[in-house]
Amino acid sequence: MEFIHQMVSTLFQWIQGMGAWGIMLGLMIEVIPSEIVLAYGGYLVVEGQIGFVPAVLFGTIGGVAAQLIVYGIGRYGGRPFLERYGRFILIQKHHIDKSEEWFNKYGTGVIFSARFVPVVRHAISIPAGISRMPVGRFTLLTTLAVIPWTILFVYLGHVLGANWEHIDEAAAPYVKPFILVALALLIVYVLIKYTISKQKAGNP
Repeated sequence: MEFIHQMVSTLFQWIQGMGAWGIMLGLMIEVIPSEIVLAYGGYLVVEGQIGFVPAVLFGTIGGVAAQLIVYGIGRYGGRPFLERYGRFILIQKHHIDKSEEWFNKYGTGVIFSARFVPVVRHAISIPAGISRMPVGRFTLLTTLAVIPWTILFVYLGHVLGANWEHIDEAAAPYVKPFILVALALLIVYVLIKYTISKQKAGNP
């Protein structure tokens, strides 16, 4: 446990020294949950070490890149590889099970909505990679979801300042609406997909 604490502390010092680039790389490594890295980025904005816009920009790039890495692992390594080594990027077997269930049930459109839902949001890139979802579509949907998430946590980290470590409590009132909106969009997507499939079936 002491080793992990030291590693996390070292990573934060590294992020602080590299500024916006540190935020991007910290998110790509995924040793620490993205919410914490982004909140720390907001704290660095308060300290005047980086600007708010660069923090959001590099946070978005890092968040998307991290998911592209997971997508690539899913595509070229498959589920067995991730079940064995996924813990090193904060992905457990039950995350993979749930994300596959969602992906198989709702299709590629779930890549956007699932980014706001606990348990599945970190692992949803895995079934996308395994199913060889077009990388362009995957990147677009991932980016559209990562942008508001990044803005929220950088902003909250900025508001909290030196208390940025309490990001979980500060984010709770905001995360629930995000989840509800994401689920509503998912329902709309499924209804549209169902309607189109019915129309195609009726007009061979």
